[in-house]
Amino acid sequence: MTFEEKTLKSERIYEGTIINLRRDKVTVQHGTSYREIVEHNGGAVLAAVTDRGRLVMVRQFRKPAERVMLEVPAGKIDPGEKPEEAAVRELKEETGYTAGNVRYLTYFYPSVGYSEEKLYLYLCTDLTPGETSFDENEAIDIEEMDIDLLCDMVMKGQINDAKTIIAIFAVREELSSGRLQADRKK
Repeated sequence: MTFEEKTLKSERIYEGTIINLRRDKVTVQHGTSYREIVEHNGGAVLAAVTDRGRLVMVRQFRKPAERVMLEVPAGKIDPGEKPEEAAVRELKEETGYTAGNVRYLTYFYPSVGYSEEKLYLYLCTDLTPGETSFDENEAIDIEEMDIDLLCDMVMKGQINDAKTIIAIFAVREELSSGRLQADRKK
């Protein structure tokens, strides 16, 4: 039987604009221990697929990785905002696209060992191009890429972002199952 930890005490260590950090004293199987937990409001992840079956991707420099990363568009959920509202907003801001169809696929915890962040994955189709409105601190390149190429890049270790890997394989499954139709020969 799996032992479930109980929180005995919780202390806020850091409060920031995007994350907070708290330290919880918890029960463990043989006494007590401490857990440092990143608090995050969560985010929306966008698997935006063109009518040709290409996934809309973004390239941007990511300071924690110290390199440019190829990712699916995503963004944080603002306080009081619903995940689907964040998905629609972020798709427009980061790619310029609006989606005629936004379908919830799943949610996941990207780093459950130390963060309570929860990401919601949406499939965005029936895309209409438009103008981006990047945040003032964003520098993003937008690309549309074939799903088979992206799967190959994941397997070769060329795509390392967890949310992007999940989105890529979710789209491949949607296409191969027939739940998502696309004219990939265009």
